[in-house]
Amino acid sequence: QVRLVESGGGLVQTGGSLRLSCAASGDTICISVMGWYRQAPGKERELVAHMTTGGSTYYADSVKGRFTVSRDNARVTVSLQMNSLKPEDTAVYYCVAEPDRYRLPRCRTDSDSWGQGTQVTVSS
Repeated sequence: QVRLVESGGGLVQTGGSLRLSCAASGDTICISVMGWYRQAPGKERELVAHMTTGGSTYYADSVKGRFTVSRDNARVTVSLQMNSLKPEDTAVYYCVAEPDRYRLPRCRTDSDSWGQGTQVTVSS
């Protein structure tokens, strides 16, 4: 079982920056992709950015050029540097860790792990 603990949310003005961090603990050997989702009030949860163990990244179009995802495979952490923040970035941000179910036999039954969420509020 994987436990994810997030930190770094808060209140910032438009144009400001925040850095979110997430640390994984427990049985982390099956983790492959780590990243961030967000959910704004009244909206569906959306993928913001993620990074594979090999360093490949994905960014939502709405954050490209402003957000940067990074990870430390040895420490099993993932971070999200958010610059040029906009009011529409306001949401609860969730860290996620997705398993590689083919890495080991015991990974086949693993499911995605989620953090508790951290609030990011961007004031106009």
